[in-house]
Parts: sequence; C-alpha cells; structure tokens
Amino acid sequence: MDKNWAYLLSRLAIGLSFFGHGLVRLPKLTGFSNWMVGQFSKSFLPDALLIPFSYILPIAEFIAGVLIILGLFTRQGLLLASLISLSLIFGTTLIENWEALPSQLIHIAFLAVLLAYLPYNTYAIDKIIKK
Repeated sequence: MDKNWAYLLSRLAIGLSFFGHGLVRLPKLTGFSNWMVGQFSKSFLPDALLIPFSYILPIAEFIAGVLIILGLFTRQGLLLASLISLSLIFGTTLIENWEALPSQLIHIAFLAVLLAYLPYNTYAIDKIIKK
C-alpha cells in the first residue's frame, strides 16, 4: 500500500510541475514565444521551427500536467512529458544553458521511474475506467 501512495505523490509532483509550467505561460503565449526565440537567436535552429514549438510547448506542458495529475491516460501523459523534457534538454544543450540542465534531467528521472513503476498507479482515473 505504501508504494501506491509513494507513486501517487511522485505522480502529483511531476504533474504539478508540468501543469504549472504550462499554466503560467498560456496567458502570455506571444511574450513567451518572443522570449524563447530570443534565447535561441544564436543557435542554428531556424525561427520557422522555434516559433511553432514555442507556441505548442506551453499547451503540451499543460495537457501533460493535467493527464498526469488526474491519472488519466497516465502512460501517454508521462510519455508526452518525456518527449517535452527531451526536447528541452536538446535545446538547452544547443544554447549551452547548463544551469537549466539539472532540473530537466531530474524531470526525466522522475518520468522514467513513474513509467517503470506504472503498476503502482492505483489512485488514478485510469483504474476507475478499467473497472
């Protein structure tokens, strides 16, 4: 039983992180996009790729966060969050923002553990739906 509660707490923690990242950026999408494009101005990534990504990122973070928090399509939510995190890690290394990397690696570690221990996801909407 304790493993189920531990899983829930870890799932909520990572879910709230993604949810919060998306939530605060959604009302200021254009400003966030402009900031992100500015951060990558000296990278080889073209604006044609950066601009759509910068608008999609907060929406994807928000959706992943909601799914993970609720435990609804938990596996898919964790995989979406992992894809987001891997994309951010790639971008972070391109602009040599080494200070941001530890936080992103911690997110990936949490996501990997949650995926590996998915059978402990008992306090979730997924379990209600499967009944």
